[in-house]
Amino acid sequence: MFRLDELVARLGGALVGDAGVEIRRVATLEQAGEGDLAFLANRKYLPQLQRSAASAVIVAPDAADLLVDRPRIVTPDPYLYFARVAQLFSPLPVPQPGVHPHAVVACAVPPTVEIGPGASIEAGVELGDGVVVGAGCHVGRGARIGQGTRLAPRVTIYHDCVIGENCIVHAGAVIGADGFGFAREKSGRWVKIPQVGRVVIGNEVEIGANTTIDRGALDDTVIGDGCKLDNQIQIAHNVRIGQYTAIAGCVGIAGSTQIGARCMIGGQAGIIGHLSICDDVVISAGTLVSKSITRPGVYTASLPVQSHTEWVRNFAHLRRLDALATRVRALEHPHDGRNGRNPD
Repeated sequence: MFRLDELVARLGGALVGDAGVEIRRVATLEQAGEGDLAFLANRKYLPQLQRSAASAVIVAPDAADLLVDRPRIVTPDPYLYFARVAQLFSPLPVPQPGVHPHAVVACAVPPTVEIGPGASIEAGVELGDGVVVGAGCHVGRGARIGQGTRLAPRVTIYHDCVIGENCIVHAGAVIGADGFGFAREKSGRWVKIPQVGRVVIGNEVEIGANTTIDRGALDDTVIGDGCKLDNQIQIAHNVRIGQYTAIAGCVGIAGSTQIGARCMIGGQAGIIGHLSICDDVVISAGTLVSKSITRPGVYTASLPVQSHTEWVRNFAHLRRLDALATRVRALEHPHDGRNGRNPD
């Protein structure tokens, strides 16, 4: 429990109203009640603000006077402020140092490290202070995990991979499996190309459940500091992602693509291989990126949902576009040699 003045002392912002109000938790405007701190991040929720039973509210300066019957914390970014308050009320569990008797460990373990039941850690692994290795995890030989990083249950870290400090890797993630590299003989038989690179992950990276990041073929696959990856993402070999980029669920990124810093990629987007995407690009959900992007901005390539009958009719028109374009050119340039006539 925190008083409002204690929150402001820790996190900043301007306090308007009773500083001694005690806050037990954070909640939405709709669900908040006595002892709750809510937030208004979008003006379309103003009606909920008026009806909310929250004891106090986080608001932007332009909304500070819209609710005068209770205290409020005024800050330029209410949603960001809410996130920081939520961290105070829901801190990560304190590690419980020690190696569970059902774990199998072949490396040195600092006294501050927690290793859960059924975990297996091979020789040559380096673990930083305060690392948590959850139940059933596997960490391959020679891997390095920086201090404060937490592996949820059943995470797999392949050999020689590097994970930075204060990362969170959620259950089922696989870091460092072989990239999809094969050469083909004339007969059609595939010949596997050994994947001898690593995965190198920076500091303060979060990786969602069942996300897979493949090791490089020769060079490394690299995830920059502060990246946030959602669940069920596939990142192929030799991909490089710049710092603070966020990627939503079910995105697929093909091999050797380079993505800049501070990008945002929407769910189910697909990015083909060997492309370059510059810094500060936003890719909308469901977009297929088939060529490099060299200028910051928002990029979208998807169709809105429609009835099946309408889709079939529209697709039939799309199939005739090339023929239609040829007819339009013929009408616009009747003496063009491409239409069977001499331009002279």
